[in-house]
Amino acid sequence: MSEYFHSEPTVRSGWTFLTNHSHVLLALYRDPNLRQRDIADLVGITEGAVQRILHELESDGYLDVERVGRRNHYQVHAELGLRHPLEHDHTIGELLERLAPTTPVDGVGPSEPGATDIRAA
Repeated sequence: MSEYFHSEPTVRSGWTFLTNHSHVLLALYRDPNLRQRDIADLVGITEGAVQRILHELESDGYLDVERVGRRNHYQVHAELGLRHPLEHDHTIGELLERLAPTTPVDGVGPSEPGATDIRAA
């Protein structure tokens, strides 16, 4: 699993502030090569739910999926706006940038030479 995820979250009750869609986007923003199984484990949902969310995000243009060998590589379109009327004047990238670390735990990140920066997409 990705080096971006270094602590286990504690959920005190049955709700969270963000939706599963935003959790999936955040996971892929941090690591665009995650497997669907890993996304499901990180978000706390089934693989079937991950597949449905990925399909919806791709259909609505928030995500591109490219097959690389036996794995998928995901590209988040961070420049797109949030969907709810209360936050329609903000982008997905604004949210993800606030929630994602600027560099992974090992210090190697998208800003390093030769790295892929999915945030610019």
